[in-house]
Amino acid sequence: MAADIIFEEELRRAVDAEVNRALASGLDADLTHRQLMDRAKLLVVAALWSRSSRAGDLKLIETATESVLALRRRQGPRGLFIGGGNVDSPPDSAFTVNDLCDTLHLLRSTRSAMSIAGASALAGELDAIADAVEPALLVGGVHTPNHRWEITAALARLHRRRPSPALAARASEWLAEGVDLTADGVYSERSANYAAYVSNPSLTVIADVFDSAEARAAVVRNLESTLGLIHPDGTVETVHSRRQDQLSRFALSPYLMMYRRFAVLLDRGDFAWAAERAREQGIVHPASVLADLLLEPRSGEQLPEAIEPEAAADWAQSALAIDATPRRRLVVFGGSDYPRFRRVRSGLSTNPTFLRLFAGAAVLDSMRLSRDFFGLGPFRADRAAADHVDGVRHYRLSETASANYYQPMDPVRRNASGEYALTDDGRFFGSMSFADRAADAVALRTDVDVVATDDGASVAIAFDGPECTWALELSFRGGAFEGVDLQSDGTALLTAGAGSYRCGDSRIVFEADADYRADGVGRYRPGEDYTFLGATDAATGDRVYLTGRSPGRVTLTLRAESARS
Repeated sequence: MAADIIFEEELRRAVDAEVNRALASGLDADLTHRQLMDRAKLLVVAALWSRSSRAGDLKLIETATESVLALRRRQGPRGLFIGGGNVDSPPDSAFTVNDLCDTLHLLRSTRSAMSIAGASALAGELDAIADAVEPALLVGGVHTPNHRWEITAALARLHRRRPSPALAARASEWLAEGVDLTADGVYSERSANYAAYVSNPSLTVIADVFDSAEARAAVVRNLESTLGLIHPDGTVETVHSRRQDQLSRFALSPYLMMYRRFAVLLDRGDFAWAAERAREQGIVHPASVLADLLLEPRSGEQLPEAIEPEAAADWAQSALAIDATPRRRLVVFGGSDYPRFRRVRSGLSTNPTFLRLFAGAAVLDSMRLSRDFFGLGPFRADRAAADHVDGVRHYRLSETASANYYQPMDPVRRNASGEYALTDDGRFFGSMSFADRAADAVALRTDVDVVATDDGASVAIAFDGPECTWALELSFRGGAFEGVDLQSDGTALLTAGAGSYRCGDSRIVFEADADYRADGVGRYRPGEDYTFLGATDAATGDRVYLTGRSPGRVTLTLRAESARS
């Protein structure tokens, strides 16, 4: 098929701009080993691509060689690269090796490459670095799920460079664990960032080199699952992620080449739709995009006719549901890891946001519920259920939070010295041998019932337990409030009735039931996991609060409206 000229022209402009920036900035002494290799890769692929305005440019090869020589000086005694928070790290070195091996492969496989002065010497330097690091990658370990695929991808590329039974055998060890793709089609870390930048690209090259059908199928399945996570604003849902992106928005643009490649190879109109949406956001990391194009030229062909995917889906293992109508898009999440592990830690899903709503230009980014209850922090569901009856989608999120008061130690367990084991109460540690004492529990049960409507949702919150204050936080972006009381700290309070948030011609109305009257301070309480460190996971944006006291019930209705009506 013919090349996609629009895509190629946008890529050319992005590559040229990035090359100009790299040349102007020079070889900064603070560049990490990954940045040094990324810079060299950019300059080499720009010199090799016939559409580049710097094609065949000797200056690019010379400058790339400077970066590679600096990279070689960053190798430690084992060949691993020095620098970064992870010390003597095989997986961190694997990221650099993957860029290095692709650059080396393109230098050796591109017909015109060796006609450029210095290209052969540059290839030799890259070979020497690869030779030095290969033994460490053959035995090195990892410490995150996605690292397994990054390091296996490095083994695959080294094997492509120089086939080796040892490299193939080590790669097979990692692959024998099975790809960590859940039934939902997401990787175990549930992260858009790591799927886009690590797992999918790594598994793709593993599939290419070792002809792994399992690896290839995992990538395709993840791309299919991700289709349902793409929002109207061009972001990919991350509320369920177990990594750093759970508290931020993640653009679709890094998925560009994965969607392009498989749209063409599998004739997938839904993948073409996603690829076009990613391209519209601009080309990020042009060095990687161009390298992918040169390594798999078919990914630059004209895309099949775009087909917009279905808008609604459930990710049961993540307790995530997304439902869309022509008037709004609703996200409901009840799959936090916090109730199980009772801690905030990298690698756990702990985002307390349980609902989002998109309505044209108006976006409710986050709905959270916090309580003044033993410093246990915001509502994070420990149970979630979905019920779809007669076209009505109903979601119930529940949590029972509890804290203990402890009785005197049983006489047979008393210690006259007053020394007792330092143990975990679930909220804090104390020298109290908590497990050996009778305890009186104080519990607060919270049920959140979300019923999807054609223009929004009904959110009913019921509290059962002792009296404590609560605050329901709605965080918006891009517009301004109407009909609420603005507070001195810049937030807003809904004292009764209805308010709205307007952005352009779009509006989200939030209306409390007739019995609601604000009672308490409108603020978010992150819990002792954060406050004892002086930290917070508070949402940003324009925030409005509903406040009250338990026990009791409040119902909030959300409606998407046109601001012109």
